[in-house]
Amino acid sequence: MTRAPSSHRSWLTDVPVLAVAITWGSSYLATKSITGPSTVLAMLLLRFLMAVAVLGLLRLRAIRRLTAAEVRGGIVIGLILTCVFLLETYGVVHTSATNAGLIISLTMVFTPLAEAALCRTRPTGSFLMAAAGSVLGIVLLTQGSGFTPPSIGDLLMLLAALARTANVLTTHRLASIKSADDGALTFVQLSTAVICFAALSTCAGTPPLRVASALEAGQWLDLLYLGLLCTLFAFFAQLWAVRRTNPSRVSLLLGTEPLWAAVIGVALGGDQLGAPGYAGAALILLGTAWGRRAAEATGSKPEADAAAAPPVQEGSCAAAATSAPNR
Repeated sequence: MTRAPSSHRSWLTDVPVLAVAITWGSSYLATKSITGPSTVLAMLLLRFLMAVAVLGLLRLRAIRRLTAAEVRGGIVIGLILTCVFLLETYGVVHTSATNAGLIISLTMVFTPLAEAALCRTRPTGSFLMAAAGSVLGIVLLTQGSGFTPPSIGDLLMLLAALARTANVLTTHRLASIKSADDGALTFVQLSTAVICFAALSTCAGTPPLRVASALEAGQWLDLLYLGLLCTLFAFFAQLWAVRRTNPSRVSLLLGTEPLWAAVIGVALGGDQLGAPGYAGAALILLGTAWGRRAAEATGSKPEADAAAAPPVQEGSCAAAATSAPNR
């Protein structure tokens, strides 16, 4: 009797996260068309600045209502987000797409392990097996072009996967931002990244104004897509979902990003996956579905147990588990 509403509610949070994974998977084509090793900082600045400008106009009143504690919390997750994008973007530039897609997918394993360590619990065997199956699927999906020897880019991508894990867990657990408006908090988060990218762009790479003046009409369309969908929508949706559901579940769904990149590459770029690639895609889908069910089963507790449970402190594992679905 009580499982249907819970299942329905979980889908309401899962669908936006899947949309983010699909959007980010599609961003590779747009990013490669306008970004080079010397323009990484400039393009990140332009991309995030565009998102901040639009969001600032849309959520001005909510932004003004933010408390000092909420602003500080937004800055914290904004700094982590900055690290994620710097590591990930430079990592992609300095390694192969095959290695990048595989390594970043390790977030699916890092997050449940880190969450279990923080909560002093053991991750369920079902969830870990589902995550491992999804990673194996990424291996099959990306192995067609062959693996390159380990490089500095691979290390950067590994650090990016760890930073993604930290971003999801911090957003879920940070008590000071739990009651903040999603749009206003996203504004603070992205604005923090803009300030960091602006500061760094004065020291390295091609100046942003020079990059902007050299963009052609088609490249501006790619930049608009990256700024409005892959940044504004994606981070608003991710923030909204992370604050309402299980962090491991979010990372599992976001970990399907390489799958959608491959699907879009086949549909629009003429790529060929081959039999191993299609088998890997199927394994990713199966692993993700299995992981969702495992997380759902773990997160659902009888109402009697919840009523008998002792009070918990805000920001603790138990508080997150019992309060997040009711937001």
